[in-house]
Amino acid sequence: MIIVKEGYPAVIVSFVIGLILLYSTFFFDVLLISILGILCIFVSFFCLYFFRDPKIKIIGNCNLILSPCSGTILDITENESEKIIRVFLSILDVHLQRSPISGKVIKVEHKYGKFLKAMKPQAHLLNEQNIIAIKNKDGEYIIKQIAGIFARRCISWVKCGDILNMGDKIGLIKFGSQVDLHMPKKVNVKVKVGDKVVSGVTIFAILHDKVLLQ
Repeated sequence: MIIVKEGYPAVIVSFVIGLILLYSTFFFDVLLISILGILCIFVSFFCLYFFRDPKIKIIGNCNLILSPCSGTILDITENESEKIIRVFLSILDVHLQRSPISGKVIKVEHKYGKFLKAMKPQAHLLNEQNIIAIKNKDGEYIIKQIAGIFARRCISWVKCGDILNMGDKIGLIKFGSQVDLHMPKKVNVKVKVGDKVVSGVTIFAILHDKVLLQ
């Protein structure tokens, strides 16, 4: 299984500690040591699953806006200038994020904040987050990696000036939270609340003034 580089320390350290604890039971017949050893091995395999980086096929079509993350659609709103899709990432979802479009990174900003549950209405406003803005000829798209009650670290892999292709990996949130995508108002949203989405695969929206090519 392929995993992201941030996952290797967690996988290796917990596995080694587990082996050491289990080995020590040959010398110290203590039930607690055995339980802790088994627990550490379990944590290692869970981290291997959590930090997975599955191979996907990117749909190369400039008319599309792809999902930047894997999870469940939490909310879809719009205001005078943009449409916003919020996605909840459970602890079982793939946690790396991808660029929803091809374009140039014009901003990468870290915002300190709280660690409210991702499901709370104010989480996207108050929680710690990374803000990544990508621009192309059709407009500006903002991806927000939002921390949660368990997700204490949002990691960005891109910087200002980077040129991205649709589906390129842009970051990671550790242990469940929320990702928001802000899009130009002219897009035609193709998902609904409750839908399960896959990073770089699910079509979030298309442009109003273009034809979706199959």
